[in-house]
Amino acid sequence: MRIETFFPYRLAVTAEAFSRQLVAVYGREHGFTREEWRLLFLLDDAGRLDSLQLSQRTSLDKVQVSRAATRLEEKGLITRAILGSDRRLRNYAIKDAGRTLFQTALQEVEARAREILDAMPAEDRAALERGIDALDQAIAQVTEPREGRGTPFPRPGRSSP
Repeated sequence: MRIETFFPYRLAVTAEAFSRQLVAVYGREHGFTREEWRLLFLLDDAGRLDSLQLSQRTSLDKVQVSRAATRLEEKGLITRAILGSDRRLRNYAIKDAGRTLFQTALQEVEARAREILDAMPAEDRAALERGIDALDQAIAQVTEPREGRGTPFPRPGRSSP
């Protein structure tokens, strides 16, 4: 078997190529790292999240969140505060400047994603969306929590606790 025909490899390479197209917009044009982008995306949606909620909604680890939050706070785009007596818990909130900049970048990212997806025939795009949903469901089916195992990472489209 050649690596180019190995499905997990093809999926990862294609997802990374698509992601790089979007990074070109929010990264080069707006100066966000992937971690900053994800944090802003979540905060724009929720307005305010604590560190536990963030860990449930993203694949970022605590160090990535902390570093991204530090940079975003230094840029004046978010606030973060210690929650109560447990200094490990933080509360993150997006500021108006962060929301404005994020929304501008998001419009450009969505336009780039649409440009790429619109280059596909409509039936292929529909098949891709069905395939992603089917793969997500299959992953959930084989990774559902069993006694003694941890909770799987919540995926888009699936509710998280």
